[in-house]
Amino acid sequence: MQRRFGQILIPGLAVLLAVAGCSPGSEKSEKDGDGRDGGKRSSSSGGQQGDGRAVSPLKNPDGTKPGLAPITTKADRAAAERIIDQLVIKGRGPRTGYERDKFGYAWMDTADGVPLARNGCDTRNDLLRRDGQRLRFRSGSDCVVVAMTLHDPYTGKTIEWRKEKATEVQIDHVVPLSYSWQMGSSRWPKSKREQLANDVLNLIPVEGRANSAKGDSGPASWLPPNTAIRCAYAVRFAQVALEYEIPVTAADQRMMRRQCGG
Repeated sequence: MQRRFGQILIPGLAVLLAVAGCSPGSEKSEKDGDGRDGGKRSSSSGGQQGDGRAVSPLKNPDGTKPGLAPITTKADRAAAERIIDQLVIKGRGPRTGYERDKFGYAWMDTADGVPLARNGCDTRNDLLRRDGQRLRFRSGSDCVVVAMTLHDPYTGKTIEWRKEKATEVQIDHVVPLSYSWQMGSSRWPKSKREQLANDVLNLIPVEGRANSAKGDSGPASWLPPNTAIRCAYAVRFAQVALEYEIPVTAADQRMMRRQCGG
């Protein structure tokens, strides 16, 4: 799969091969799980947050690298605005007919055409492996994460997560599936909706309460509590919308530009 933002063409396969394995320093758990799960400031956008790993969306246009580092320099904020300015504007339609299963079953590994598909590990665990640190796996598995440390970009908190409290960390769809439905994905083939639902570009592990508070809001209605990454969040929202040709509302685009100084 290739990604295009403006004039930049990104081949996904090479990055896929680079991230398909487990994070360095991961360790196996001696405990069995119950199966698969159905802070931070930067001096530049290419820099990293306090976890030493988070990457700016400007440096991570296919979403295969971890986290969401702040965009801070004047040049990078100008680049962010140029991405946001490419968005197509449209009014938000009705939610009529929306159901989660219209986008495939949750965390399917068979949504072809996106990074990490068909790697033998479901999408949720792929994301936990991508963003988590000090990973612990179910005994006998290099896929099912049962414990980790997550530096949540949305709140700035560090979460010591355990599978026994699975909902403490949830996977956010940056462009919510219901939002996409109201903006035209109701007319897509199901295969494209499955891609959106499982594309790592559109997915970030975050604090469960923050994800629940967001719901299906666009940027005009909800932004991450951590103000340092709001421009980065706006860029990631725009990257997903451009990749899948999803319009946004005028209010959402205005709010996105405002986060990056526009």
